[in-house]
Parts: sequence; C-alpha cells; structure tokens
Amino acid sequence: MNFTKTTEQTSNYEHLEKMSVKDLLANINKEDRTVPLAVEKALPQIEKLVTEIVSKMKQGGRLFYIGAGTSGRLGIVDASECPPTFGVPFDWVIGIIAGGDTAIRKAVEFAEDNREQAWKDLQQWHINENDVVVGIAASGTTPYVIGGLEMCNQNNISTGSISCNAESPLSKTAKFPIDVVVGPEFVTGSSRMKAGTAQKLVLNMISTTTMIQLGRVKGNKMVDMQLSNTKLIDRGTRMIMEEIPVSYEEAGKLLETHRSVRNAVNFYNNNK
Repeated sequence: MNFTKTTEQTSNYEHLEKMSVKDLLANINKEDRTVPLAVEKALPQIEKLVTEIVSKMKQGGRLFYIGAGTSGRLGIVDASECPPTFGVPFDWVIGIIAGGDTAIRKAVEFAEDNREQAWKDLQQWHINENDVVVGIAASGTTPYVIGGLEMCNQNNISTGSISCNAESPLSKTAKFPIDVVVGPEFVTGSSRMKAGTAQKLVLNMISTTTMIQLGRVKGNKMVDMQLSNTKLIDRGTRMIMEEIPVSYEEAGKLLETHRSVRNAVNFYNNNK
C-alpha cells in the first residue's frame, strides 16, 4: 500500500552537525511549535474516539493502549499515571508494549514486526466487547499494532488509533482513527521528537477528558488522587481547606482518616 510517510521525509534543516547549540535549540523549538497546530486539526477525530471510550467505560469497559518503541512507552506512561492522578484501579487504563515490560527500557529487536502478538497480549487481560483498544504508531505501519486492531475488529471490540501520517494502514484499520500530521522531523525519521510530542498531547487529552466525563474530577481538582507522597498530601489538605471552612490541621486529619479529598469533604458536609 503506497501512501505519503511524512514522518520519514527529509528534515527541513541541513548540516545539523555544523549548527551551534543555540541554533540547534532554536530550530528544534521552532519545529515543536507546529505540533499543537497539527493536534488542533485532529480535534474532531479525537472527540469521536473519546466519546466512544466514555460510553464503553460507563458500561464497565476498559481502555487499552498498544504500541511499539516510543509509541508503546508513551501509552504505558499515560496509563500508569491514571491511578495516582484520578484514583482509579490500575486495570481501568492499560498500556501494552511490543516485547513486553523489557521493552519499556530496552528495545526488543523485531518485536514490532509480530502481527499476531498484540492479540495474544490483549487476551491475557480477557478483553471483551465493552473495552476499547487504541493503537499508537507514529508511522501508522507497525505490524504489531495493525494486527492487534484487526483482531479486535473481528471480535467486535472498538478500536482507535493515533498516527502521524495521513491515510496510513493503521488509520484505515481503526474504527476511530486520529491523524496528527506533524511533517518531517528535525532529525530525519526521528519520530520520538515531533511525532512523540503529538502523541503525548493526544494521550493527555484522551485520558484526562475521559476521566472528567467519568466524574473523577470535581471543579478543576483531582479530588480522587492517590496520596502517595508528601507533596500530594499537602495538596490534598489545601484542596479540602478550599472546599470547607477548616484549618490546615483539621483538613489534614480529615484527609488522613478518609484517604481522599472527595471522601473527606463529603464526610464533613454530611455531618456538619
């Protein structure tokens, strides 16, 4: 299948090795500024996918990300941040990378070329029709990701994708594709740069909007966040003080007892 791979096109800049540090940084920043504009063009696609995810998760479904290399790692990062940020179970949003957990830190050769493995990885989670699987691949051609979505489609499981090439094989496979076309990379073919930034921005949008729609944010506060360090305990204490008329010490005691901002505020309001 022939299509234009803008992620592999030659950089707009020549002789990078001859540039000063100042010029390198300025030009990388210049390229990075184009990424949010590319994401903006994809907002209608993002909206369709998020609407599907929210609908499925309200029915008890889960959100899966599958990817390889940088794309797989970005999915794992987004998934792993949902429990501490929104207080949800670890198996609500799940990131899966080609090559398994080893590939998070070290590349596993040819793992992304296995067209059957993603479906096997998903089956370990007893995936079903209530779930949504989002394939992430900057090129839009990764066999691991495409094969996984194909099997999901055959099993009536909703599929989405995030690619940085228009009309890619991955986009044509997904029921809810997202194409964020960022153009050539500063270093030719280094899709961890603009393409990776674009994918991270889209993943932030997907998970954050989904969690807000599922009631995991109140006002603009992370009222269900996990209290996993001193900074978050202090933040939670101050959030309670903003909601109800108590001192810092009283708010801290409420938080320690009820283990979340939401529970502490609800207890106070129900017993005042």
